[in-house]
Amino acid sequence: MAAIGLFFGTQTGNTETIAEMIQKEFGGDDIVELHDISGADPSDFADYACLIIGCPTWNVGELQADWEGFYDELDTIDFSGKKVAYFGPGDQIGYSDNFQDAMGILEEKISQQGGTTVGHWPIDGYDFNESRAVKSGKFVGLALDEDNQSELTEERIKTWVAQLKNEFGI
Repeated sequence: MAAIGLFFGTQTGNTETIAEMIQKEFGGDDIVELHDISGADPSDFADYACLIIGCPTWNVGELQADWEGFYDELDTIDFSGKKVAYFGPGDQIGYSDNFQDAMGILEEKISQQGGTTVGHWPIDGYDFNESRAVKSGKFVGLALDEDNQSELTEERIKTWVAQLKNEFGI
């Protein structure tokens, strides 16, 4: 079994592609197992001490549809003792008042269920007004913008995965 469970929801395919890039950067499916949240069960989370949660911000600050459908199920999961990292694509220019809100919504809920957030990411290099994903001056996870900064995605993933390897103890 893989050491890390990566759970993602995708609307257009971007989040799944990013999840695959993260998996590859970690070293493949022996280390990171991908789970599309549309087919996941709450019991799937129990197998991992380290989790990565991927969700795009959809519409105006909302969860992606599959995560929205799974959201109440999060209340049934004990995340105590689990290290949880987050990532999400968003549009900082078109939606500058709620950039990365979905990542913040999920982080808040999972933290309430005992999860320990790792993988904080600097807000430097982004141009937005507000975000529910910013706490203590940093994003709660890796903020990506495929609409306006896609040329930075690969390097951001490499840097973030190196950070997570330390934080996950891998």
